[in-house]
Amino acid sequence: MTAAGGPPEPAAPSAPPFDGKDFVRGLSTAPGVYRMYDAADNVLYVGKAGALKKRVASYFSASPKSARIMSMLVQVARMEVTVTRTEAEALLLENQLIKSLKPRYNVLLRDDKSYPHLLLTREDWPRIALHRGPQSVPGRYYGPYPGVMAVRETLNLLHKLFKLRSCEDSVFKNRTRPCLQYQIGRCSAPCVGLVEAAEYEAAVRRVRLFLEGHSDELLDELGNAMEAASERLAFEEAARLRDTLTSLRSMQARQYVDGRAADLDVLAVAMQGANACVLLLAFRDGRNFGTRAFFPKTNGAEDPAEVLSAFVAQYYTAHSPPREIVLDRAIEDVPVLEEAFALNAGHKVTIKTSVRGERAGYLDLARRNAENSLATQLGSQAAQTARAESLRELLGLAEPARRIECFDISHTMGEATVASQVVFDAEGPVRGQYRRYNISGIEPGDDYAAMHQALTRRFKRAAGNDDAVLPDLLLIDGGAGQVAQANDVLAELGIPGITVVGVAKGEARKAGDETLLLPDGRELKPGAASPGLQLVQQVRDEAHRFAITGHRGRRQKARSSSRLEDIPGIGPRRRAALLKHFGGLGGLRAAGVAEIARVDGVNLALAERIYATLHGLDAPGTP
Repeated sequence: MTAAGGPPEPAAPSAPPFDGKDFVRGLSTAPGVYRMYDAADNVLYVGKAGALKKRVASYFSASPKSARIMSMLVQVARMEVTVTRTEAEALLLENQLIKSLKPRYNVLLRDDKSYPHLLLTREDWPRIALHRGPQSVPGRYYGPYPGVMAVRETLNLLHKLFKLRSCEDSVFKNRTRPCLQYQIGRCSAPCVGLVEAAEYEAAVRRVRLFLEGHSDELLDELGNAMEAASERLAFEEAARLRDTLTSLRSMQARQYVDGRAADLDVLAVAMQGANACVLLLAFRDGRNFGTRAFFPKTNGAEDPAEVLSAFVAQYYTAHSPPREIVLDRAIEDVPVLEEAFALNAGHKVTIKTSVRGERAGYLDLARRNAENSLATQLGSQAAQTARAESLRELLGLAEPARRIECFDISHTMGEATVASQVVFDAEGPVRGQYRRYNISGIEPGDDYAAMHQALTRRFKRAAGNDDAVLPDLLLIDGGAGQVAQANDVLAELGIPGITVVGVAKGEARKAGDETLLLPDGRELKPGAASPGLQLVQQVRDEAHRFAITGHRGRRQKARSSSRLEDIPGIGPRRRAALLKHFGGLGGLRAAGVAEIARVDGVNLALAERIYATLHGLDAPGTP
């Protein structure tokens, strides 16, 4: 600030424009990764190069460039590079950075569904099971598979042939007799010692061979084991190995591709404007595991080969690649991709674009499916856009809501109250941003207090934070009281500009009979035919589903967790001994004090405390 009449202060000097040619002079010809940043230090683009100097220089040369690249370059304020030892290492680093930084101008692989895998755990007695979500359980993960049905089919076959356990550790460690899976010949019952450790480990090794595509090696091993069992007159074992061998050979004979068991993925891309679909058709050990459609975010990329190249790099650096990848068009850096994938997978990976015979037929099938999936996706997007525009008119908004959040409360007579928050954008649900709030410290059944607590926890970090992500439209599943809680929270935290709308159910709770409570006090009943109300119903129903799922999980956890944990003197070993002795909490609750005291490590005083706790009585010595 200056004194009245004084000379104005000079304006702060603006940062000089980025000189790309000067930056290139200091680069080496080594392989590596480069990153472009704008003036606000946001990452614009991440790329890899076999020779950094040559690749970065191409951006600042006089050669013609696409409108997307030109738009990006005028925003560049600085660049960073990371040198790697090989171009394959640069590819792996590039995709790690793209996944974590999500640059604005890179093609991004988006899929909010978790990929189904087969998990073979790393334990004394490994189990084989379907797995989704974070790979936090120690073990070997096989996949991803295009769909759950393919995983279940494979699991069914593995349990029949090799009889590995599928039960969770909580069940496995507390069994006293074989379960139904043993009775029907799908498990060898290691839980009760009906199989030797060496025999079980041999079955685990054969499962690994099967899942890793070493069918010929597996067949040879089974044949040798069968002959060895016959020579030592173990005819029952030899017959079992013979049956397994016959089943595997029969399956392999039915599922040949081009005369041999195939381990390959077939990929095709379809584009329409800025929208793209990559279709994956997967084969493992000759078995067709079906198709899966992906819709990457192109960020202005118009070349299908560029989109496919980015997809292949990002997908197979995150998931184990098959031995052969067939593409519907040529892409850049195939040798580098093959080298990087081989490093990740531990086996040779071949990428092909020119194929004949059955593979050409599968490629044509993938192309047609990609085009159909893209057309379906565009149709659903058009419908979503129409519903968003209808909702804008219904609520009198200046423009369609770009981000909608909806809150719902779920409990059973006040027990295990959970609040849900779901998020929708212009393309539909954003499941990665869903949240649940476990509500505590309120009067059971007080939905108003629960809503107030959930909204406070959601928005308190946004107060005074200019960079906070806020919804344009906040939907509250409830009536005027619930809406009042939302308005109170936003007023308390000083957060303006959010349109709050209540969604009240009709008298008969019939879909389409909802009433919308608007910020100006008006109440609207658009009717079931309103596209705007259909969008509100979609968001509200998703919030309701998400809340109920969380509430049921919390309630089940509370009911299944034993009250033994609250008794002084009961640790994990005594708790396990008690449950094992009585076959569970129900058996323990039915036992008398004298019976409980017979358990190893439990004296009479502790048995009395256990009995009193389980029956809601005062423990001895307490008022």
